[in-house]
Amino acid sequence: MKKIITYGTFDLLTPGHIALLKYAKSLGDYLVVGVSTDEFNAIKHKHSYLNYEERRIIMEAIRYVDEVIPEEHWEQKVGDIEKHNIDTLVMGSDWAGSDKFKYLEDYCNVVFFQRVSDFSSTNFRNFVAEHKDDVVLGEEDVVGVYAEGFNEDTKEMKTSKDALKNSKKKKENQ
Repeated sequence: MKKIITYGTFDLLTPGHIALLKYAKSLGDYLVVGVSTDEFNAIKHKHSYLNYEERRIIMEAIRYVDEVIPEEHWEQKVGDIEKHNIDTLVMGSDWAGSDKFKYLEDYCNVVFFQRVSDFSSTNFRNFVAEHKDDVVLGEEDVVGVYAEGFNEDTKEMKTSKDALKNSKKKKENQ
């Protein structure tokens, strides 16, 4: 059995997260996902909207994921690779070129997944912050506006402005 592992915060799940998980699972038979704990995110100076337990529950519900473990510190990866008999570590391409995971090549294959689009949690947070005063929308409307901007066929985002404009037109026509 070929085992794969990946790590991440997995906050505000996007199509890019799903693409990464699907790709990672395609490389083997069993996918282990390390989800960053709230404490580890604090060390990395990251803030997530969903707490660890909520993010863990979401990851466990995704069909590509076989097992979820907590990611509690940078140094645990060798131990995880050995404990779970991992063949391949998959990380997002934003880590490619960094020496952060180079030492893990002594323990398993290290593969970087190319981002499918600019659709990311960071872009989503920036979109909400940028447009929070533009129009009075409920939280579900803002999420819908952002999600509407993602084209599943081309894997590209419309500009936030275009998506917001379309949403305003829909609201006016209701």
